[in-house]
Amino acid sequence: MDLFLDYRSYVSASERKRRAKQQLARLRKKGQVVDPVTIEGKKLTESFWGAAWCKNLESYSDYETRLPRGRSYVRSGAVLDLKLAPGRIDALVQGTELYEVAIRVDPLSRKTWQAIVRECHGGVASLVELLRGKLSDRVMEIVTRRPNGLFPAPGEIRLECSCPDHATMCKHVAAVLYGVGARLDQRPELLFVLRNVEPGELVASAPAARALVGNAPGRSKRLESGDLSGLFGIDIVDREPTATPKPKTRSRGRRERRRTRCS
Repeated sequence: MDLFLDYRSYVSASERKRRAKQQLARLRKKGQVVDPVTIEGKKLTESFWGAAWCKNLESYSDYETRLPRGRSYVRSGAVLDLKLAPGRIDALVQGTELYEVAIRVDPLSRKTWQAIVRECHGGVASLVELLRGKLSDRVMEIVTRRPNGLFPAPGEIRLECSCPDHATMCKHVAAVLYGVGARLDQRPELLFVLRNVEPGELVASAPAARALVGNAPGRSKRLESGDLSGLFGIDIVDREPTATPKPKTRSRGRRERRRTRCS
């Protein structure tokens, strides 16, 4: 019955695009901060990381017959909001109604990540080259291999959508998965965020990377977005909003408490 209704409610690509624009305008008018996926040109993805993400998904028989349903949706601008965080992808997709999509991705195991870092040793010259996908064939093969590469397998992904389609992967979820590939074109660092690993570890042998990672006792070894932007001249979006600096006139006690919270 659901399948019959789905065919009866077919909407053209141009109509989907119109509805998506209207819904996006409504969300923004309400003050909701959204980050829509916009496809420019004929290709869904242009970069190494974006194309590799889509190729990995399409290589699994679990997904190959379901993913195509999402291509026209993402092209029409139906993915109105897409956010990536460690282990999760959250999105809003305009269909017959506005649907919520939640995708959970297992973090890359420490054992697998250490093996990738070890095998890539000396093969990544800088963080800029890594994020731009300017990698040797050897490094590309390591990070894209299955099952022990950087990209997730279907067994590591759990899919949810608020739409009435009871299929494991509805067209809204498929659109979001393709949307992730498009988003990696613009912000490839989000793949490492999603898998909860630090890209700087792949270039840990480089002096600049060591300076970013830091060897001082008590200092976090996580790469900071400000360091990346300043050193390499690229824009990296912070994972969390930057706290508003406090006045310098605060008391010593308040300074001590701030240091305690940040440590």
